[in-house]
Amino acid sequence: MAQRGRASGRQTGRPAARPAAPAPARTAPAELAARRARLQAVIEPVVTETGYDLEELSVKQVGRRHLVRVIIDGDGGVGLDAIADVSRAVSRALDDAEASGRELIMGEYQLEVSSPGVDRPLTLPRHWTRNVGRLVKVKAGEKTLTGRVVDADDTGITLDVDGREHAFEYGALGPGRVQVEFKRMNEISDEELAEFDDDSSDDEEPDDGEPDDEGEER
Repeated sequence: MAQRGRASGRQTGRPAARPAAPAPARTAPAELAARRARLQAVIEPVVTETGYDLEELSVKQVGRRHLVRVIIDGDGGVGLDAIADVSRAVSRALDDAEASGRELIMGEYQLEVSSPGVDRPLTLPRHWTRNVGRLVKVKAGEKTLTGRVVDADDTGITLDVDGREHAFEYGALGPGRVQVEFKRMNEISDEELAEFDDDSSDDEEPDDGEPDDEGEER
């Protein structure tokens, strides 16, 4: 009597290679600039309404998605609670804009809101006024000076260099850089110090898991 059963077979040889997924098309710089302008029109009013300044907005393609980085600052600094509040407000504004039919950015994106690091160049009067009391390095004319900012207003700064005060108008100064003083490390937040350690992180693709504490994945 013939025996009935389930047919089976064994595949021999090397399995066929799966075709590689096509690399994502890179977005042209002009299109990235246009997307940044569209995003800024939505994001900047929200940041202003919360009482902060939009210091920087960048859009960068990372793999198959985009990283939208928003940097904010304020007269009293920016704490983690403020960053979370602004992040939620910006996210709502982007959702509302897209729901109304405005095309801001194609595909998935990650929103990251943060405060400036201590290595942020001081280029605007408000940057200088927010760093009164700190040691900075700045080029003034042909000289590079390191001194403490003792005063700053809308027209210029007063810099203490080796115990002597010098007044400069902003037009005579290049970008300033805050200098980290180890004896005053307690005045610098952990978030600012972290900026020195993540210079190479901009070139890394964010993982596909949970977003960072300061970011939202869309």
